[in-house]
Amino acid sequence: CGCKTLNCMHREINEADHMAMWRLADGDSLALNEIMERWKVPLTSYLFRQLSNQHDAVDIAQETFVRVYEQRLRYRPEGKFSVWLFEIASNLCRNRIRWRIRHPTISLELESNSSGNDEIDLQPAGSDALIKKEQAHAVQAAIAELSEDLRTALVLFEYEEMSYDEIAQVMHCTRKAVETRIYRARRQLETCLRKWL
Repeated sequence: CGCKTLNCMHREINEADHMAMWRLADGDSLALNEIMERWKVPLTSYLFRQLSNQHDAVDIAQETFVRVYEQRLRYRPEGKFSVWLFEIASNLCRNRIRWRIRHPTISLELESNSSGNDEIDLQPAGSDALIKKEQAHAVQAAIAELSEDLRTALVLFEYEEMSYDEIAQVMHCTRKAVETRIYRARRQLETCLRKWL
């Protein structure tokens, strides 16, 4: 492409991912490092928004890359690599959530924030930074309260910028179901976050 448009960049990344998978299937194990380097941050961020737990998010991200390696010989570049990758991660995430429900525990530690920093905030109580931080925590908590199907659809659409059709692939449902889930998720968030709107 002559100009580096967003679509052109996405296409180049997708082609690079397909090439890396071909190399991985051909025995070049370093190709997995390339995939991990490109996707570990967005994948871990997505999983953190789903699970609200940094340790679980990192754990599931690593397991996702293990699955990518295990499926290297069966991989077929028929669609976007990112959709296939997030489908694997979403399935593992769903399994983790079900496991949590069957094995409830009480955490003795506060969850760390998405950046992994637990620094004490020394800003004045009325500062804009503190208000924004509180707002971000409120949004994060409200998203965590959504049902799994609503949360997954919303996070993939709003944060991962996937299309309705791509989300439908990840979630194994129809495009219309995705539209409905995103609509319902937004309505619920509006209700929960009314004080911030």
